[in-house]
Amino acid sequence: MVMNELAYLYGTPQVTGDYKQNFEDFIVREDLGFEPDGAGEHVMVYLRKRDCNTTFVAEHLAKFAGIHPKNVSYAGLKDRHGVTEQWFGLHMPGKETPDFSQFTLEGCEVLTVTRQSKKLRTGVLKGNYFILVLRNVSNKEELEARLQQIQQSGVPNYFGEQRFGRDNSNINNALLWAKGEIKVKDRNKRSFYLSAARSAIFNDMVSERIIRQLDKKVLTGDAIQLAGRGSWFVVKADEVEQVQTRLEANELRITAPMVGDNALGSQLDALSFEESCLIEKWQPLLSLFKQERVETARRAILLQPEQLAWKWLDAQTIELNFWLNAGSYATSVLRELMQQK
Repeated sequence: MVMNELAYLYGTPQVTGDYKQNFEDFIVREDLGFEPDGAGEHVMVYLRKRDCNTTFVAEHLAKFAGIHPKNVSYAGLKDRHGVTEQWFGLHMPGKETPDFSQFTLEGCEVLTVTRQSKKLRTGVLKGNYFILVLRNVSNKEELEARLQQIQQSGVPNYFGEQRFGRDNSNINNALLWAKGEIKVKDRNKRSFYLSAARSAIFNDMVSERIIRQLDKKVLTGDAIQLAGRGSWFVVKADEVEQVQTRLEANELRITAPMVGDNALGSQLDALSFEESCLIEKWQPLLSLFKQERVETARRAILLQPEQLAWKWLDAQTIELNFWLNAGSYATSVLRELMQQK
């Protein structure tokens, strides 16, 4: 399923506008959720980059420090087409911290250098702060109304289209692989294809819940997550009413599966719903997940941007500020706001 086929939480937006007209229209600041401890064999570099992708910067940091690129780590990839700030960890046991005032790379500026005892691993971050500028907005009043809806009830927690490759190539290749029509030996490609396939199934299930008006309705057997937590519990029949009240108070989140080779985690009515989605559209991929021993996980179906605020720079230009937890997409917020010209 491609992004334009997914359901909108508040209906298809009629507002149009422009996004990423300039690099400065998309600013991201990484939030690790902790401060480096200041000592250890890992040199921690906090860097602002413009029009540079993460791996490109990591390679240049490695060259400058005189270490192998595999000894440079980061918590996650950041979009090239913007201004982004993030941490890099350089494993340099027994070596002095390089003088990063001498580091030169077009579009990059070193902001902070410190040390840490533990390696900075992929996925070890709390979230990201975003500052986005939307230009040539066609209807100020409608955009304001949508922002207020999002502030209250969130947006679908869809994976962004960058997850799926150009023209959905990652999903298409996953399907070919599942049907035995291609062999995939490259480890990175296998990971990309599996990730894209699981993400597409998740998006599809979220969209189907919205279509059936089940996005805010608790089903018996739903796997429910505490807001801001990764853990979840299954709703028993006599708990539905209580859980529904807590869901409406934004204390809890309904989840959908990131399908793997083991049980989905839901039960009863919720399990029946999820299995129907799988059987109807995604059956060929299930054997691939079992073959590759991918572990099932759960993810909240709705995303609540935190610290959401906005200001109009002029009658057609708005600046948005918000924080998202790791793994969520700013494009999922924008998708509910407007159609890009």
